[in-house]
Amino acid sequence: MNSKYTLLYSIYFLVLGYTTSSLAQNSQLRAYTLEDGLPQSQVYDIVQDQIGYLWLGTQGGGLCRFNGDEFKVWNENDGLQSNYIHSLAFIRDSLFIGTKSGLSIKTKYKFTNIDGPRINKICQLNNKTYLATNIGLYEYKKSRGLVKINLNSKINTSIINDIVFDGKLYWIATNRGLWKLNDIKQDASIIVRHSAYDFTSAFFYEDKVYAAAFNRGVLVLNTNAKTYGNNWVRTPVRVTNIALHNNEELWFSTDNEGIIILDSESNSQKKRINRSNGLAVSHIRKSILDRQSNIWIATSGGGFYKYFQNNFMHYDQSNGLKGNRVYAVHSTDDEIWASNSEAGLIKIDSLGSIKHITQDERLSDIKIKSITSDRSGNIWVGTDGKGILFKQKKQIDTVIADSTTLQIIGKDTIVQKDSIVIDIYTNHIIDSDKGLPSDWINTVLIDKNTQAIWAASYSTGIVKFMYNTKKKRIARLKKFHLRNGIKDLQISYITQDVEGTIWYATQNGHLGYIKDDLVTHLGKILNQKTAIRTLLFHKDKLYIGTEGRGIWWSLTEKEISFKKLKGRKRPYSDNIYQMIFDDKDNLWVGSERGVDRIEMNPSSNEIVDVFHFGRNDGFLGIETCLNAVTKDPNGNLWFGAIYGLTKYQPTTTTKTTIKPSIHFEEVEVDYQSIDTISLSAWTNSNHVLQLNPNQTELSFNYKTIDLDHPDDVQYRWKLNNSEWSPWSSDHKQNLAGLAFGEHIFTAQSRNYRWQESDPITFNFFIDSPMYEKPWFQVAVLAGILILLGGYALSYIRRVKRKNREERKHLEMQNHLLSLEQKALRLQMNPHFIFNALNGIKAMGTRNPARMNTTINTFATLLRETLYNSRKDYITLDQEMQTLKHYIEIEQLMASKPFTYHIDVDSEFDPEEILIPPMLIQPFVENAVRHGILKGNREGELTIKFNTTEDYLYCTVLDNGMGIFQSQKAKTKTDHQSMALTVTRERLESISGKDALTIKEIMANDNSVAGTEIAFKIPLQTDY
Repeated sequence: MNSKYTLLYSIYFLVLGYTTSSLAQNSQLRAYTLEDGLPQSQVYDIVQDQIGYLWLGTQGGGLCRFNGDEFKVWNENDGLQSNYIHSLAFIRDSLFIGTKSGLSIKTKYKFTNIDGPRINKICQLNNKTYLATNIGLYEYKKSRGLVKINLNSKINTSIINDIVFDGKLYWIATNRGLWKLNDIKQDASIIVRHSAYDFTSAFFYEDKVYAAAFNRGVLVLNTNAKTYGNNWVRTPVRVTNIALHNNEELWFSTDNEGIIILDSESNSQKKRINRSNGLAVSHIRKSILDRQSNIWIATSGGGFYKYFQNNFMHYDQSNGLKGNRVYAVHSTDDEIWASNSEAGLIKIDSLGSIKHITQDERLSDIKIKSITSDRSGNIWVGTDGKGILFKQKKQIDTVIADSTTLQIIGKDTIVQKDSIVIDIYTNHIIDSDKGLPSDWINTVLIDKNTQAIWAASYSTGIVKFMYNTKKKRIARLKKFHLRNGIKDLQISYITQDVEGTIWYATQNGHLGYIKDDLVTHLGKILNQKTAIRTLLFHKDKLYIGTEGRGIWWSLTEKEISFKKLKGRKRPYSDNIYQMIFDDKDNLWVGSERGVDRIEMNPSSNEIVDVFHFGRNDGFLGIETCLNAVTKDPNGNLWFGAIYGLTKYQPTTTTKTTIKPSIHFEEVEVDYQSIDTISLSAWTNSNHVLQLNPNQTELSFNYKTIDLDHPDDVQYRWKLNNSEWSPWSSDHKQNLAGLAFGEHIFTAQSRNYRWQESDPITFNFFIDSPMYEKPWFQVAVLAGILILLGGYALSYIRRVKRKNREERKHLEMQNHLLSLEQKALRLQMNPHFIFNALNGIKAMGTRNPARMNTTINTFATLLRETLYNSRKDYITLDQEMQTLKHYIEIEQLMASKPFTYHIDVDSEFDPEEILIPPMLIQPFVENAVRHGILKGNREGELTIKFNTTEDYLYCTVLDNGMGIFQSQKAKTKTDHQSMALTVTRERLESISGKDALTIKEIMANDNSVAGTEIAFKIPLQTDY
């Protein structure tokens, strides 16, 4: 090295510390190890099933399944034949597992084990399953198990490592050479050893067979030419596996050099992936390309890796940083400055080289929370507890003499000299000893207009000052705190808008600004005690990022009024740590889950789409650090996080997402898994699962595997033609109490981009019970009709018999009632005759002439009575005539005169109304003999008849002494009249209980003025 470069390097080491070269391209690797749940660090094989799961075979840890986030492990305790697995292959719906002790076949949850030699490779060729073992070649037959294929004595005893088929011939890679066969069977006609080396792997692509020989290289055979040729690629030399990825790139896994990538056309080396790129070990077993364009790398001793193909470049402690935590990041014209844990600053140049900045002894083990620069390129740094570090930039010219270049002019010899400009920095500490109110600085800001320094502390407010570098002291210090109008001193962040106004936010949700050194405090702009963590001005809008409440925005041209940033999608977290706009006006947001790129409608400022980048997308820093974000002059975004520094290059092509696919993983009937059917064959098919009437409880477990975003898949389902369920993360649905008949269960998923999968369906039929079958229902109905008919006939017979008996009984009752009424009349008539004869007898001695008149009237009455007594009913007119004759007899026999009146008030003619005979006469007799004749007033007798639609009413009134006084007198004379008793019984038999009422008529002076007897009988007419 000449003196020019010696001096240059010396200056760099003295001034800048030391330099660590970083790769121009990021390793783009994420490791999965024992800490993530991997059962063993030696992964010998990886395959992906039709659902999307990754299956890993380990050496000692058994079998595990990976969904992008979690591992599920099976080992010998679960039925696996051996925990030492060398190869895996999916054949139809079963996983074939080649172990050191033979073959295990996993079908759903069951293992079938077949003893045999160690299986190095499982190949499915021409619908046959071949097993490459340590002692020759085997074929798996379902009926017979492992069957040894006798080909050649050398092949039969060789270690078989791989088998490929080129469309015509089979190529078998063994430890005793590469063999070509026209068929794999005992009588194969072509059995030739092409080369006698130890071949570890073989691969066929575009008419070429690539066969890797251990410690020899890769043999390339052209199968579409007249001769195969004997072309050797000398590197790599210790190949364990060959795969094709990334547009005709051949990936060779080796046991000592990591992965070597060759161009398939020129066979020239394109790249290496080894320890220097981020692999923990150099022994690689296999690489595969999944359906989402990710490459997975299996290693022996280092677990397995995900190789990202994206726009991110990651820096951490493994490739040059002092530590992983990046608290602050800042872009200057051509460099990126970042604070690195508590180890000081680093600087990354335009070529991606990391330069460590020597830490000032006064700032050892101090967190740097803010970095900025002024127009002169000076660096300003805010620290926790040590105030502000001011790195004053100076440029010096270094003259280098190059002795190799000489010019001789005349007698003088002139040495050619070069001049190199380098940057050096002088450190200044600005702290409380020099006038700062606090040494705890969370934000440092350079005024765009005046170049004044603004600094925000955690609890003492904001200061503005200039710094005199010659006198090394603060000048023009201005403090802003409670006295100036800042009502909350817990400042979380400050920034400057395009007009030069300084805006501040606080931990308690306050917002304010300082303009022309005047404070305007807006208070709690969200009306809640929500910490505001970051502020961002973009065009005419102010954005605030909060702790737990997402992003809010307001126009700045009008009165400040904040709205929450909303849209069809939401950011992945409401804890906002960072915000920055890229050159395409997309808002990037950092949170504890990574970063989101938010596309917005420029007119409505609503979210149109959200693109999330987490650890599975190449953003390996995971949780971002507060306000540690910047944009360099090339438009690249830089994010500081707890696990390093990440650069995003928007010009690079971003990996496109694929449409998700959903699959049924399990169907349960009455909590029992159905293992007798192939779910993949029954999905979206015409197959119908037949269930008995008792099997009405089903469970469907369906799954979409997204290895990049396993936790962001959502599902919905429906039964038959019902509405879709809401989207949710649940991927199992239990259905109970299902109706009988045919059903269709449908499920659908969507990924984190809201791309929807094609729906999947499953048909099942629940047979109805016997009682719901048509033939059974017809038979039961016929039986019921027969029973009902028989019962109806029997009932009709019973009713008829009962009616006959009832009719006979009623006829008997009517006859008895008729006899009873006649008997009652017979009881009454002798009483009447006895009373009349006694009266006539009494007249015989006093008034014989009057006696003759009475006898004639009595004879007429007696004749009418005898005539009426044989009838059940007579007309009211006849009854009135009889009553007149009777009353006239009583008038003739009475000891004092009395008058009587008979009134009828009815729409019917008295000759039309029917009434039982001799029903009223006893009441009239009682009124005359026991009322009028015993009274001291001139007698008056009134008989009234009136009718309604249903009844005939009769009222007998007299003005005698009153019925109760009369009864007392009869009690004293021991004379019992039977008239009222007999008549009452007749009325009760005709009209029922309480048909008769008897009451005394009271005068105004409460004396008895007579008696009123009233009764009713059902109205009957003769038409």
